[in-house]
Amino acid sequence: MSDLGYLRRNSPNRFDIPGDQPTMKAVVTKGNGGYEQLDYCDVPIPVPGPGEVLLRVLAAGVNNTEINTRLGWYSSSVEGGTEQLSETAGESEIEDGGWNETTPFPLIQGTDCCGEVTARGEGVTRPDTGKRVLVRACMRVNGFDSLENLWMASDFDGAFAQYVKVPESEVFEIDCDWSDVELATIPCAYGTAENMLHRTGVSADDRVLVTGASGGVGSALVQLAKRRGAQVVAIAGAGKLDLVRGLGADQVLPRDSDLSAELGDSSVDVVIDNVAGEQFGQLLKLMARGGRYASSGAIAGPITTIDMRDFYLKDLTLIGCTAWDEPVFSNLIEYIEKGEIRPLVAKAFELKDIATAQKEFLKKTHFGNFVLVPPQ
Repeated sequence: MSDLGYLRRNSPNRFDIPGDQPTMKAVVTKGNGGYEQLDYCDVPIPVPGPGEVLLRVLAAGVNNTEINTRLGWYSSSVEGGTEQLSETAGESEIEDGGWNETTPFPLIQGTDCCGEVTARGEGVTRPDTGKRVLVRACMRVNGFDSLENLWMASDFDGAFAQYVKVPESEVFEIDCDWSDVELATIPCAYGTAENMLHRTGVSADDRVLVTGASGGVGSALVQLAKRRGAQVVAIAGAGKLDLVRGLGADQVLPRDSDLSAELGDSSVDVVIDNVAGEQFGQLLKLMARGGRYASSGAIAGPITTIDMRDFYLKDLTLIGCTAWDEPVFSNLIEYIEKGEIRPLVAKAFELKDIATAQKEFLKKTHFGNFVLVPPQ
């Protein structure tokens, strides 16, 4: 893969509309803050450069990622969960609030994209125009030998628009009978989940504990871990236990359970945890000697307490996961085309109703994924 660092060098005036340039509807996030920062407006349709593909966005998923970026939650100055920060969101720029560095506002967000190829830049030979594709949102800037990465919609313009341009290398053609909305639930949640299972080497020999199992990533984890033959213990809200059980989890526990009493200390081979917060220390006690812990989030709060004795006396491995490894996205395409996983759509909204969708998303009463549909 060639160096993709150019993606982050957005022109600050790229949303100015010349008199002769075609326009599209998009949601432009103007800066850190509340819903008032989401501007549904007309902007120029992007023009694909060499090695790039222009996609008509068919559907775009809603994730914690976009909300976290808008709020500046990734800043080291933030100690609470996303929900806490959303209640006090201000308008001040948070210098270290982005994934890698300062978020390049104004920005079109939208990490998940199901799209149709409409134009190809110089040197692009695939896929053919008219093909339906998914976009790999996590892009390894200097190839897969380096963990440096960029994310669509956090580092450069994404899919909350009628059109988006992306590098040819990040476009994956897909052949299945899923709807556009169903496909739009896949990239971020399932890519993140598959990456954590890949990094921890989950197999049929493992007992895997999944926290937040009713969320987008958590529900993907249950399906993908069961696909690997693992025994899955899932933790979810009391009102969603049956729904999570329906995904194939072998054991489902309410989130306020005494996990040591229910499962026994040193009883779990792998913990996949995007919740963190106060329960982090207890999770390490549940892990067997040589156990593996992976995380790509901390929705209950990023500041945790660890008893280092649990860590080193049991030879545990703690794995942070942001950059997706090379097999991850092609694996997902294969699983979909073989019918080995299924989408979970909670609700679809029109793109212009993004604020409504994000407010409902933060209530955490839904099961599955929210999706935005641009004007077609």
